[in-house]
Amino acid sequence: MELAYVCDWEKRPQNSHCPSIPLVCSWSCRNLLAFSTDMKGEDEDKVSHMIHIIDTEHPWDVYSINSGHTEVISCLEWDQSGSKLLSADGDGQIKCWAMSDHLVNSWECLHCSSLDGDPIVALSWLHNGSGSTNFGEKFSRVKFSPSLTLFGGKPMEGWLAVTVSGLVSVSLLKPGGALLTASESLCRLRGRVALADIAFTGGGNIVVAATDGSSSSPVQFYKVVVSVVSEKCRIDTELLPSLFLRCTTDPLRREKYPTVLLCASHQSGSIVECWSLRKEGLPVNNIFQHRSPVVGEKQPTILKWRILTTTSDLERVSSIALPKLPISISNTDLKVASDTKFCPGLGLALAFHDGSIQILHRLSLHTMGVFYGSSSGPRTGDESAIKRQRTGGPSIHFKALQFSWTSLALAGLHMLRVSPSMGQVLEMNTTLRHLLFLLEYCMVTGYDWWDVLLHVQPGMVHNLVEKLHEEYMRQNQALQQVLATRIVAVKASLCKLSAATAARACDFHAKLLLIAISSTFKSLLRPHVLNTPDKSPGDRLTEICAKNIDTDIDKVMINLKTEEFVLDGPPLQSLQQLIQWVGDFVLYLLANLPNQGSLVRPGFGFMRDGASLAMLREMLVMIRIWGLLKPGCLPTFTATSDNQDSMQLLFRLLTRLWLCSREDGPPQDPDESLIDECCLLPSQLLVPGMDWLPLNDGVMVKLQGKTPLRLQFGKPSSAGGGSNGPLEIFTR
Repeated sequence: MELAYVCDWEKRPQNSHCPSIPLVCSWSCRNLLAFSTDMKGEDEDKVSHMIHIIDTEHPWDVYSINSGHTEVISCLEWDQSGSKLLSADGDGQIKCWAMSDHLVNSWECLHCSSLDGDPIVALSWLHNGSGSTNFGEKFSRVKFSPSLTLFGGKPMEGWLAVTVSGLVSVSLLKPGGALLTASESLCRLRGRVALADIAFTGGGNIVVAATDGSSSSPVQFYKVVVSVVSEKCRIDTELLPSLFLRCTTDPLRREKYPTVLLCASHQSGSIVECWSLRKEGLPVNNIFQHRSPVVGEKQPTILKWRILTTTSDLERVSSIALPKLPISISNTDLKVASDTKFCPGLGLALAFHDGSIQILHRLSLHTMGVFYGSSSGPRTGDESAIKRQRTGGPSIHFKALQFSWTSLALAGLHMLRVSPSMGQVLEMNTTLRHLLFLLEYCMVTGYDWWDVLLHVQPGMVHNLVEKLHEEYMRQNQALQQVLATRIVAVKASLCKLSAATAARACDFHAKLLLIAISSTFKSLLRPHVLNTPDKSPGDRLTEICAKNIDTDIDKVMINLKTEEFVLDGPPLQSLQQLIQWVGDFVLYLLANLPNQGSLVRPGFGFMRDGASLAMLREMLVMIRIWGLLKPGCLPTFTATSDNQDSMQLLFRLLTRLWLCSREDGPPQDPDESLIDECCLLPSQLLVPGMDWLPLNDGVMVKLQGKTPLRLQFGKPSSAGGGSNGPLEIFTR
């Protein structure tokens, strides 16, 4: 583990407001971080409970929300899509926040629910389920049933909360926007719940773990079933086997994953235990042991908790972070992970009051990695990382800790890199395989891959892009269509990390824009006859343009039904800027064809990309037809001759270039006559200058030097990068 960057608040005078350190934080699959702080104004009696949202690539651009909560925020939870956020406080208020117009810096409160005066101790979105998806037989996403479904099997949105008085509350979002709420006691005898956690099973069941905070009391487990009956929400609970801690201190926090992790902490130390729920045979009396069993009769079984491992005496734990990467923990798969030194998803992070962080194996609880803060230092001895160190003075520590969705980054407002091998020395090919596997996982799941890029060095970029393309081409056609845009986006972000591949990054970004414009244009086409059984107008356009290799644009138009291209004036006028960009792009591409024999020049990637060139041909045909309906929407070119048909010229040259790189034939180099005609283009049309280089103002490029960065909220990072002196990472 190593520090990537620190983002601090601006230092203010004592009499002005001062944000506290993060109290609760949550990391979304889009790599957005939400955290809460308490802010005091000049009136010392008034405290604002704030929610701050940042993008990990631009952490200085913080968006702060005055939550309106009357008590300290106790829970923050992102939904599975990373676009909605739940917040709950100590007064029983729950608020649902959502992006406005898909903007990270614009949020609004959509729904509120309240359990007046009953503090929320646990909060979670209902699980939306997942289907089974394979990618090259590397991994599969096991079918996971939703917690609650609508008609047709569509998952129903909602959330579940547990209160300090032992109530479980469910709020369901109906398709029309109405909110259904219901509350039920976890058990018949309600008691105080100091700590609770919520987990989901593959069958769609909900499991709640609760404890009153005392080591002499059991940790209770409940099965919660949510249903909708007669337009009302119904909650049924069932008591599951409970367990007692094997320690003598009071529990501070416990979490649940495939097994159960319990952490008990006291002022003088902590201990962590890992438990597993197993089905065991029920012993029978000796009288019945010699009875002949009935055919088909099974031995009675019972569910029992069994302790797997426990730690030695630890320093006092202040926060825990669990991995979000779902991996198999069977003995065979664990051995493969050990042999390949692949560690993401296997470790859990513990933050201690001395400022240090340890990552422990989630089953064996042995130490995998250690990070020392400003107030803690390295220790000696084989067991020094796990043994408790008692310090006399106070120290600043993490109160909130979160893993990224691939477990390659750890945030407590200070961003830490977590190596896929946990610091073990690997061969370059093994490191590339680890990163490639996680990039493929992000592509299939739709998660953001920023945390994977933290570990990519400039020398790895070319190999990663090539191997990613090879794996993509091995997939079936249907999966390739689903992942077509994502793989281009991944390649673009990878190529931005190296100066040697900057030109390819330009091409990938241009391709993303072309795909978006083409989809927009085709979405406007409507079939002339509504009940037509054949393909959509966009599919027919693609098919006709692929078969017709004529270089005359007007002859290609003859085979199309022009009625499907009829649009009103306002839509065409609003598309004029996109139409102009497509025309300028084609002209720029063809005019620079004679100079594009090198990989380092932007545009080289389009010379062999038959699919992108075919897409440009289709858009030129659509623009030509729309120009007949409304000449004002045509792209404007500055020609040296008044009778020059610019669209006809560009389409003819583009078609000849496309014929050299068609997917159904062997690739060919452009012939000399085509290059000669492209050389004459600047003398016929004014070639516009196009700035292809994508804006690269994020923090990722500045982290290539491995020097920790010191950043400040509200102030963009300077081009210089990191600080030279020792970094006091916990200074507020």
